[in-house]
Amino acid sequence: MLIVSLMRSSATVAGQPHVFTRIATTCSRMLGTSGAFGAALIVVVTWAITGPLFHFSDTWQLVINTGTTIVTFLMVFLIQNTQNRDSTAIHLKLDEVIRCTKGAHNAMLDLEELSQEDMDKMQALYEQLASRARGDAEHGKVATGTPPIPKERNGIRGRPRTGK
Repeated sequence: MLIVSLMRSSATVAGQPHVFTRIATTCSRMLGTSGAFGAALIVVVTWAITGPLFHFSDTWQLVINTGTTIVTFLMVFLIQNTQNRDSTAIHLKLDEVIRCTKGAHNAMLDLEELSQEDMDKMQALYEQLASRARGDAEHGKVATGTPPIPKERNGIRGRPRTGK
């Protein structure tokens, strides 16, 4: 019920996603197709073919330079928006898997909020667990299960949760 409520509150009054989100999603779907690549290729080939017609002038070169600069500038923001949304969706899906998996460590829910140093320590811990499991497998031992993680979490201190 809470999830449905949150999903509804993220939309505008009319029940539609925000305008920028709709535009960004539509553009990223359209621009990520082979047709969009084909159209861009046609523009570049047409520009190149018209070179002799315009005597390869400075204006002729300026047209493609300006056009590609503007498109690149706008695409940076579009791509970043799409990556942010995809990353957030993946994090939420993984958080839900962790939350509902018995025996999973709920401290893993927001690792992206840890410092790089703490994430490196956590990665080293999991590398040790993997190495130990490979060693067990080489000696014919069972390499499955849920080995305990040391209480201090390899030197990572817990941090107080904020009321997000």
